[in-house]
Amino acid sequence: MNFLSKPRLGTAPALLLAAALLALPGCNRKEIAALQQQNSDLTKSRDQLQLEKAALLQTSNRTQAELSADLLNKSSQMNQLNQTLGTTEQDLAGKNARVAEMQRILDEKDAATKALRQKVSDALLGFNSQDLQVNVKNGKVYVSLSEQLLFKSGATKVDPAGQDALIKLANALTGNKDINILVEGHTDNVPIKGVVNGAKDNWDLSVLRATEITRLLTAAGIDPTQITPSGRGQYLPVAANDTPQNKAINRRTDIILTPKLDELFSILNTN
Repeated sequence: MNFLSKPRLGTAPALLLAAALLALPGCNRKEIAALQQQNSDLTKSRDQLQLEKAALLQTSNRTQAELSADLLNKSSQMNQLNQTLGTTEQDLAGKNARVAEMQRILDEKDAATKALRQKVSDALLGFNSQDLQVNVKNGKVYVSLSEQLLFKSGATKVDPAGQDALIKLANALTGNKDINILVEGHTDNVPIKGVVNGAKDNWDLSVLRATEITRLLTAAGIDPTQITPSGRGQYLPVAANDTPQNKAINRRTDIILTPKLDELFSILNTN
């Protein structure tokens, strides 16, 4: 071994320290050993602190990267939410506009129905309220005429008084293309015996009467494309068929005037 060779860099400070301590007067070996131990401990502490510092820096860098990624992700989500919200608000505005338009049309139809009822009522003034009534139900105008006003018992031809009422009604409705007209015949529950005026049963009777009234209304000027005859027989009573008075109430013809809602249906069918 060459004792004159240069010491390694890692051991130089410790050797120099030891040589310096040996040269100091009054220092013994125990004190030197203690100082060397302290130096070693301090070195270890420094190394440990450096490791911890490096670990903290690594953790800090990783945390910053994670925070940046999280912020970027949240920013992207926020942009998507804003876009979705914008689309939703546009859709909502469009739907609100459609609802407002439908409400406007319904209000107009409601006003038109009330005006129609008043016009029909004015045209039919002078008839007994027990024989002829005009009411509004479910957005429709119901003109209800009793059998006594229109027909003799079992007959399918309208009496002169009934014809007068129907002509006045037709005059009030002629030219109004915004309504549909349903002529609905009704009877009580007393069965027909045999065949009466071509009717085999109450259903037949109600249909024949509705058809006859339809002919009179169209002859007086109502557009045939607006009117439909139908018969309900005994199956839609307005009173229990338990007394002669209630049976008389059920023997009636309802002329139902329905405002057309083509404009509203057009809006509902719009995507």
